[in-house]
Amino acid sequence: MPNFKAGTYKRQFQYRSFLPSLTNQLPVEIKDEKLFPLVEEAGNLLGKLDAYSSLFAEVNFFIQMHVVKEATTSSFIEGTKTKINEALLPKEAIDPERRDDWQEVQNYIKALNFAVSQLPKLPLSMRLIKATHGILLSGVRGKYKMPGEIRKSQNWIGGNSLQNATFIPPHPDDLPKLLTDLEKFWHNEESKIPYLIKVAISHYQFETIHPFLDGNGRIGRLLIILQLVEHNLLQKPTLYLSEYFEKYRVEYFDSLSRVRIDNNLEQWLIFFLNGLVETSQKGILTFDKIIKLQKNCQVKITTLGRRSEVGSRLLKILFTKPIISANKIVEKLEITFPTATAIISDFEKIGILKEVTGYARNRLYSFTEYINLFKET
Repeated sequence: MPNFKAGTYKRQFQYRSFLPSLTNQLPVEIKDEKLFPLVEEAGNLLGKLDAYSSLFAEVNFFIQMHVVKEATTSSFIEGTKTKINEALLPKEAIDPERRDDWQEVQNYIKALNFAVSQLPKLPLSMRLIKATHGILLSGVRGKYKMPGEIRKSQNWIGGNSLQNATFIPPHPDDLPKLLTDLEKFWHNEESKIPYLIKVAISHYQFETIHPFLDGNGRIGRLLIILQLVEHNLLQKPTLYLSEYFEKYRVEYFDSLSRVRIDNNLEQWLIFFLNGLVETSQKGILTFDKIIKLQKNCQVKITTLGRRSEVGSRLLKILFTKPIISANKIVEKLEITFPTATAIISDFEKIGILKEVTGYARNRLYSFTEYINLFKET
C-alpha cells in the first residue's frame, strides 16, 4: 500500500493523542510481492485445519481445550499467571491468592464461547464486542473499568501517566467515528483487499483505537477468531494467535508501533500472516496427535470388558474436561458412585488417568497425556 498513512497526532490539553486513518477508506492497491504467497499459504493451511471440523464428529470435544489454551495464553500476555493446568481445575482447588488470576481466565473462556455462539444470530459488530467485553471484565480486577462500555476518558499505553506514555490512543471524542468506520470495514464486501489482510488490518486498527479502559488486548486477539469464523474460513474456532504473539512478544508490539511511527504497514502484515502460517501448522499437528491419542486410548479401553462401554463414554468427557472428580463422572455419565470409582481405577491401571491431589478425599484425576499436547511449544 504505497500511499498508506497510519494517521496523525492531535493536540489535546498537555498531550497529543494519535488519530488513526479510517480503515474503510484505505487504498486498495497492494504492491508488496512478499504478501501474496503468504496470503495463499496461510489460506491453504487454514483450509486444511478447518477440514478437521468436517472429518471428525468429536471435533467439538477437542475445541474446548483450544479455547482454554487461548484463554490462558491471551491472559498471560496481560500479566495473568494462571497456567493451563490451573485453568482446568475447579475454583475450590485453587489457592485463594491465585483465584483472581484464575477467574480472569474463566471469564475469557466464557467471553470467547459467548461471542462465537452469537455469530450465527448477530453479525460481528461493536454491539457484540461490547457484550463480550462485559463478560470478560465481570467480577474481576477490571470490573470498575466500564465493562461492556466504550471509554469516556483518555487512556494510554506504557508509562504511568499521559506525560511519559509510550503511546496515547485516540481521544474519546474521536471513538464513535473510528468504531463506525471499523464496523463498515468488517462488512465491506466491495473491498478488493484479500480477507486475511483485512483481518490483520482490523487487529491493528482495534489495538490502535483501544476503545475500552481495560481488556483491549484480549478482545483484539479474540476479534481475529471471530472474523475467521464469520467469514467461513473456519467452521469452528480452532486457531488462536495469542501463543504466537506471546512467543514473539517484542516483535508483536514493535510491529504495531512501526505502523504508527513509520507508516510501515507491510511489515505488520508479513508478521501477522507468518503467524497464521505457523499457528495453522501447529494446529494441524496437534489435531493429528489428538486423533492418534484418541485411537490409542480406545484400544486400551477395549480391554476393560463389560466396563468398556462406560469407558468409551468417559473418554469423550475427558476430551472436554481432562481434570475431573468422581462426583463429576457420576453426574456426567449418570452412573453410581461405585461404578465411577471402578472405572477410574481401571483408567489409572491402563494409564489414561492419574490422581493429582494426593488427598484421601475430594480427589481429582488428570488426563495428563492429553493436556500435555496443548502445553507443547
